Amino acid sequence: MLLAPLAHVSREVAETSARSRKISLLAGLFRTAGPEDVPVVIPYLAGRLPQGRIGVGWNALKDPPPAADRATLTVHKVDDTFSALAAVAGPGAQGERRRLVQELLGAATGEEQRFLVGLISGEVRQGALDAVAVEALAETSGAAAGAVRRAVMLAGSLQRVAERLLADGPYVLEEFQLTVGRSVLPMLAQSAGGVTEAIGRLGNCAVEEKLDGIRVQVHRDGSTVRIFTRTLDDITDRLPEVTAVARGLDGDRFVLDGEVIALDEEGRPRPFQEVAGRVGSRTDVRSAAAAVPLSPVFFDILAADGEDLLDLPCADRYEALARLVPEPMRVRRIVVAGRSDDGGRAAEEFLRDTLERGHEGVVVKGLDAPYSAGRRGAGWLKVKPVHTLDLVVLAAEWGHGRRTGRLSNLHLGARRRDGSFVMLGKTFKGLTDAMLEWQTERLGELAVRDDGFTVTVRPELVVEIAYDGLQRSSRYPAGVTLRFARVIRYREDKPAAEADTVGTVLAAHGRDAGPQD
Repeated sequence: MLLAPLAHVSREVAETSARSRKISLLAGLFRTAGPEDVPVVIPYLAGRLPQGRIGVGWNALKDPPPAADRATLTVHKVDDTFSALAAVAGPGAQGERRRLVQELLGAATGEEQRFLVGLISGEVRQGALDAVAVEALAETSGAAAGAVRRAVMLAGSLQRVAERLLADGPYVLEEFQLTVGRSVLPMLAQSAGGVTEAIGRLGNCAVEEKLDGIRVQVHRDGSTVRIFTRTLDDITDRLPEVTAVARGLDGDRFVLDGEVIALDEEGRPRPFQEVAGRVGSRTDVRSAAAAVPLSPVFFDILAADGEDLLDLPCADRYEALARLVPEPMRVRRIVVAGRSDDGGRAAEEFLRDTLERGHEGVVVKGLDAPYSAGRRGAGWLKVKPVHTLDLVVLAAEWGHGRRTGRLSNLHLGARRRDGSFVMLGKTFKGLTDAMLEWQTERLGELAVRDDGFTVTVRPELVVEIAYDGLQRSSRYPAGVTLRFARVIRYREDKPAAEADTVGTVLAAHGRDAGPQD
């Protein structure tokens, strides 16, 4: 399959807000794609590279060659090039990556070049497109959308289901069943503005602590235990303590859903980054486990005694969980009567207590909700306080794809005591088309340097940023960066001298500021 129709459809999907139009566009693309193309086409549409990180920075994308006159690139040629880029290492790696990228861009038409640059730089990010792709596959194949969705959640891979579906037809969906030992896409929670709102939407519900750990899915089949992350990576070898816990439970064929967290001497959660570093450690696991021991906390069960429990109500699944998992390893929770004053007060008190215990919020779960694996089901609603900061824009990067010609990715800074600014991170999340147009013009007025990729500006423009927390980072001078930062609004009413300081940011998260901050 040629890359050209994929690049064209990606642009058209980005330019329309109508879900029906997106489905129609993707269905048309799938009709022209072969089953062998799908494992590449679907992640590209969502802005993902199957290879993960390929080590390509802005230097390799600078000064692209003239675009090709006609489309000859295939999706598999592009995929092969990305695989080659991911494999580059050693002396001269940077030059070799640039050579491969320039060779690829030289074979691309103008529209293909824009798509490829956006894909490599991470600006073709349309993660929600996976849900649209499910409906488009159903329309293309004649299968029921619900049947495709269920097959995807049980297979743990949209690409795998799409490949089989396009090759063999709707009947193959029956082959995808919950199997102990094979990972399942986890159910995710939608957001709610508060517990009162969440209870009002769900009625009778459970309110559970929301832990800032690593999501794990634990499978046990006899003596065999396998542990998967939210993204379905097998991390069994890295978590011997969780394997031991699973083997110690009174059951031999089950699937549990939960998180692993690390606790300090007082029983409070240690920073997320310590947990992430521990889970990511592949060497000397014994020493890593001794330094940062992890505790599993389970909140759901997908199978017990080999029986599929996905369609049971949440209340029934929790009863099955309680029969298998001792209380100290189950998530703290309360059950409240929906739409009652007493229930609302109890839930608010539980949230306050949860935050005081150092956790990040609560998840409110409808007692009658099934386990909607792989979806942000309406039966789970997460509530957590949103942190906001007033920061100063230090620079912005020129956009790609649908943001070509506009300044997009913002470099965000906080004030130091001496009046200078220190960068805390970047974001292009939350920017509407109107904001993009406005900031391109406004930052152009403040520009002091433009190297063709990044425009450095006078630190005068204040922007209000929402974020989920801080994490340590050696890339930034303050030693921390913002987690999941997104733009709320610009604060033209506030001078840069009134922006938040580094010390204020660190103190809000229990960290000590250095003397220069």
